[in-house]
Amino acid sequence: MRGAALALALLGGSGAGAAAAEPASGLEQNFADSLTALPAEPATVSGAFYVPVYSSVAMTPGKIRADFSVTLSVHNASETQPLILKRIDYFDTAGARVEAYLKQPVAVKPFGTIEIFIPVKDVRGGTGANFVVAWAATAETAEPVVEALMVGGIGSGHYAFISQGRPIRLVGSK
Repeated sequence: MRGAALALALLGGSGAGAAAAEPASGLEQNFADSLTALPAEPATVSGAFYVPVYSSVAMTPGKIRADFSVTLSVHNASETQPLILKRIDYFDTAGARVEAYLKQPVAVKPFGTIEIFIPVKDVRGGTGANFVVAWAATAETAEPVVEALMVGGIGSGHYAFISQGRPIRLVGSK
């Protein structure tokens, strides 16, 4: 339950009707046990994940909308290498950036996890919200695991579902 309590402290927010934002340094403070010093060596491996999330879901066209809390989890799947997080940005349905969660890179300990929590009342992301998580490492490493948990409901019905991050890869011919 400690992780859930820490995640609750990471309320996203700026703009009308949104929950008060905690400074980006809150990530470092709230997940100090999961973080380590940035490696001195240059990063030689990098990647990014696109994570579709849903702060709102239309239950019937134009009539009923369910709002969801979103917990983005970034897991370092390496047992030996720190994971450098370079970017965690939240975007809305129109593709506009809603929130940038890192002012500077942070390093996650081997097998460590950090979370970003968007409360149910923060519907700025809308039905097509997403996160982009950019990462790096100083040596060959296990690819991070990035996923989001959405929880919410309407009336007495409660729903929870997970969305897995997908590596961002260029496709097509040169």
